[in-house]
Amino acid sequence: MLSRVVVKLSGEALAGDARFGIDPTTLSATASEVAAAANHAQLSLVIGGGNLFRGAGDAGLGAVGVGRVTGDHMGMLATLINALAFRDALVALGTPAVVLGSHAIPTVAEGYSVHETLGHLQAGTVVLHAGGTGNPLFTTDTAACLRGIETGADLIVKATKVDGVYSADPLMDSAAERFDELTYMEVLDRRLEVMDLTAITLCREHGMPVVVCDATRPGTLTRIVCGAKVGTRIS
Repeated sequence: MLSRVVVKLSGEALAGDARFGIDPTTLSATASEVAAAANHAQLSLVIGGGNLFRGAGDAGLGAVGVGRVTGDHMGMLATLINALAFRDALVALGTPAVVLGSHAIPTVAEGYSVHETLGHLQAGTVVLHAGGTGNPLFTTDTAACLRGIETGADLIVKATKVDGVYSADPLMDSAAERFDELTYMEVLDRRLEVMDLTAITLCREHGMPVVVCDATRPGTLTRIVCGAKVGTRIS
């Protein structure tokens, strides 16, 4: 059984079929899965913001002068919105949770520190890391890996809508091969779209294993923290 796990959840995972915003039913169901897993391990989450904002370029704001750095900061704020909603959904289920932001916002979110995070985790509180790394040009995948390394996690779980890593998009290529295990270098050399290269390189340098799994299947997260082999393991 694992003692401490960081879960990376995409913002789109909270949108449900709407693909934008936060779907209440999806939010509640996902929070229930996290709450169940939190009975077996110390959990922290990094949630993306793509259901609310995907950068100045995708939004067409660059044409009116909104730059990449500003767009990234806007995306960081989107992750805070998701984290606040997820916190309250967990609390409604009876699971204590707290939001720690890469930038503190008084009355909204505490500022992140390793010390505060460990204190909350050891007390049985689920920690939601908001604001990415706090710097533009870095993804929330990288933020999840960074927080996992900083807090001495046993594993990073990349929660997706597919049951592991494939040689190609299984929705587009019926011949795509699914991998049970991969090395960091195999991911990098094949340029498999698991996480961005910065995130995978960071995990490789610090020996942080990653499991990619289908988070839409009930009980998946609990099975992983209890030691079951699920999805694709990268180490």
